[in-house]
Amino acid sequence: MQQVPLFPLPLVLYPGAPAPLHIFEPRYRQMVSDCIDDGRDFGIVYHDPDEHGPFLMERGRVGTLARIEEHRVLPEGRSLILVRGGSRFSIDSDREMEHLYYEADVLPIDDETWPRPDAIREARLRTLELFTAVIEALDESPEDMPAFDVDRDLSFQLAPAVHIDLRWQQSFLELRSETDRLERLDAVFQAAVEARGPDIG
Repeated sequence: MQQVPLFPLPLVLYPGAPAPLHIFEPRYRQMVSDCIDDGRDFGIVYHDPDEHGPFLMERGRVGTLARIEEHRVLPEGRSLILVRGGSRFSIDSDREMEHLYYEADVLPIDDETWPRPDAIREARLRTLELFTAVIEALDESPEDMPAFDVDRDLSFQLAPAVHIDLRWQQSFLELRSETDRLERLDAVFQAAVEARGPDIG
C-alpha cells in the first residue's frame, strides 16, 4: 500500500512514457511543489470531467505513477513539468483531504500472466514488424526508427504511438497481460497496413 497524491486528467500515461504538463491550478501547483520537496511521485488517473462528472476516487480506478523529470517555473506561480510514467496502480481507498489536492492509498498492479520468454519475444518481434510496416507506409516516414527494446515489455513502448480514443487507451492500460496488449496493437497496426493497400511494400 502506498499513499500518493492524485492528478485526474483527460490523459492516459503509460509506464515509461513522457508527458509534458502545464500546471496552473493552485491545488496542483501545491501538489507539484510538495512532490519536488519530498522527492515523491504523484499518480495520474484518466478522468474527463465533461464525460465523467466530478472525480470521486472510486476504488479500483487504474492510473500510473508519474515522476517529475523537469520543472520550469512560469509567471504567476504556474509551471511546466515533464513527467515520465512509472508503475501502474489501482485506487484502494481515498484519504481525508489534508491538502488542497486529492490523495489516496493505492495498490501496485502487475501483470497476471507471464508467457515463456521465447514466446513473448516472438510476439514482440511480430508486433514490431507490423509497426514498422505502418511507419514505412506513411507519406512522410521518419528517416530513423526509434529504438525499441524487445527484451522488455514492448507493448507500453509502442502504445504512445497509437493516437486513438482515450477510453481505448485506458482499457489498454488496465490489461494484465503483455500478450493481450500486443494482440490489441497487432489489430490496430494490421488495420492501418490494410488501409494503406497498394502503398505498402
